[in-house]
Amino acid sequence: MSKTEKGCENGCKFKTQIGGQALLEGVMMRGPEVEAMAVRMPDGSIDVEQWNLPKAKWYKKVPFLRGPVNFVSSMIDGYKCLTKSADKAMTGIEEEEPSKFEKWLTEKLGDKLMGIVMVIAGVLGVALALLLFMLLPAAITKGIEFLFGLGGIALNMVVKNIIEGVIKIGIFISYIALTALMKDIKRTYEYHGAEHKTIACYEAGEELTVENVKKHRRFHPRCGTSFMFLVLFISIIVFSVFQVPWDVLWLRVLIKLAVLPIIVAIAYECIKLAGRYDNWFTKIISAPGLLIQRLTTREPDESQIECAIAAFIPCIPDEKGSDKW
Repeated sequence: MSKTEKGCENGCKFKTQIGGQALLEGVMMRGPEVEAMAVRMPDGSIDVEQWNLPKAKWYKKVPFLRGPVNFVSSMIDGYKCLTKSADKAMTGIEEEEPSKFEKWLTEKLGDKLMGIVMVIAGVLGVALALLLFMLLPAAITKGIEFLFGLGGIALNMVVKNIIEGVIKIGIFISYIALTALMKDIKRTYEYHGAEHKTIACYEAGEELTVENVKKHRRFHPRCGTSFMFLVLFISIIVFSVFQVPWDVLWLRVLIKLAVLPIIVAIAYECIKLAGRYDNWFTKIISAPGLLIQRLTTREPDESQIECAIAAFIPCIPDEKGSDKW
């Protein structure tokens, strides 16, 4: 980070509720009333699409309930925007001749094909997450216990939970680092940086121009990366307290899935505090996520910042200040 870059520590006038997500060749922003996405098209133009959000649901004001509900909603919404951005970014680009199998699928399923593909991709994504963050860490931990042995029964449970949690965090960081080597993912991380810088510029009360946005940090406490780290870290504490059994692996996974909404709820409340306040507690809980954001964000170029600004502007509410915490 250059000396000219600044963030909320020394330039933030207020904290906004507006957040976003990096897309394929674009950015999605979500405000209190409007959501918008801006995608860089193959011809160099920026396609901006916006839509009104439904009125705030009652559960959004209920602590710990709003976390799991918003998490699922954001995952579904983000996946839809990601898919839509991929379609837009490929508009006009010649594709390879579809295979006989692809033609058969298109003929048989028609407009339903994309929906089915999305469901299959979602199921595979959940299966991969279960494998990487539940089954694999538990299996490795039991392997370590078998090879080296651990202390007494009470200590054994706590130590194993800590080892398992550290393995999860290691897998999470390794996965991010490896995907960052892919060209397309690296560009997505650059758009992620543009998203954060734009929000920081707005929070500093500056005009949303490319030059102004450039000056700001690409790290933000209210980020999905920080949220995921908090989920993994809090799970270590929760599973140590609940003493989830290790004897039957499938039962352990089921109990973990049942307890997951509690962990998500706690992590969500923590990330809301980090986005709303700037004190010693929020700095502590934000620090690890901000470090990991050095992997999930990259310095954007001017064209990527333009996309982030284009997505952000429609989300600014007409009533001044209504987007503040």
